[in-house]
Amino acid sequence: MCDVRRRRANETGLLPARRSRLTPARPRGTTFAMDVLVIGGNRFVGQLVAWRLLAGGHRVSLLNRGRLPDPFGDRVERLRGDRTTADLDRLLRDRRFDAAVDLAAYSGEDGRRAAEVLGGRVGHYLMVSTGQVYLVRVGCPRPARETDYEGPLMPRPADPADHEDWEYGMGKRACEDALAEAAAAGFPATRVRIPMVNGERDHLRRIEGYLWRLVDGGPVIVPDGGGHRVRHVYGGEVARFLCELLGRRETFGQAYNLAQEETPTLLELLEGLRERLGSRAELVPVPAEQLRAAGLEPVDVSPFSGRWMSFLDPARAGEELGFRHASLDRALSSIVASFLAHPPADRPAGYAARARELAVVWGG
Repeated sequence: MCDVRRRRANETGLLPARRSRLTPARPRGTTFAMDVLVIGGNRFVGQLVAWRLLAGGHRVSLLNRGRLPDPFGDRVERLRGDRTTADLDRLLRDRRFDAAVDLAAYSGEDGRRAAEVLGGRVGHYLMVSTGQVYLVRVGCPRPARETDYEGPLMPRPADPADHEDWEYGMGKRACEDALAEAAAAGFPATRVRIPMVNGERDHLRRIEGYLWRLVDGGPVIVPDGGGHRVRHVYGGEVARFLCELLGRRETFGQAYNLAQEETPTLLELLEGLRERLGSRAELVPVPAEQLRAAGLEPVDVSPFSGRWMSFLDPARAGEELGFRHASLDRALSSIVASFLAHPPADRPAGYAARARELAVVWGG
């Protein structure tokens, strides 16, 4: 590409993406289409994974309960059933896959049954785990590395508000442990731990909650000032990592953290969103206890202010596999551009109490 064409392509974002070192280039004239099973696959990261596989020329089978529509038309095979029942064996009996990506494994039983049903019939099994496997540890380090997985676990929290998050982390740990045991016996499993995922298709609408507050003209509450550092992951990069990892035998039996490299404070993150929107909304620090006294939960006002938000060290994936997460600037710019181009007709759940938030700031 000549310099002028390259410069114009760079300005418009049309340059082809640089090839990741994670997947070697294919020799010219050769192709390899995989049969890939995606368990889940009908929302957010699952859809991104399926689209990426289809774009790469692979054959995709989606296994889920079919309660949500998907956008793939006749491009995919759909296997309808509940993985926690005999449906898993019924649907996969006598089937073989080059790879499987499991986005819906939440318990030790899920891990054991996946290894049992797919044992000897899948070339590579990838389980999407969570950074909360570290948060349920006593004295969880920040950032958490893969070597920090072992250690004493927290008892069930006394506060009922923490039960769901604690159970989620404990369930994912049980699933990981079952798969690690199966991998030791030869099951080709790899575990990928991710923190909070941001992206244009986030069905939990977390960044979107901040964006609506930044564009409505009123002040935006930042519980306790937002001085804590955050390290998330971009949904598109999760999909890229999972797809490029398929078939990497050196990852069998291993676990990898995946996250962005940048660690801004929450306040810095919100300032970045504000700048991209061109908003003049004031970012106002308010003590979390003052919010609770007004009947507002800090995490409803500010989704990135909850205590159950993991902070991972992604160095191993870079050092051993050559993976580099796209820049935070690129991710945030894409999310904001998508929001402005296609603003949802409704508002995220936490936005319903916006008037009470403003009353806290203005003393009404």
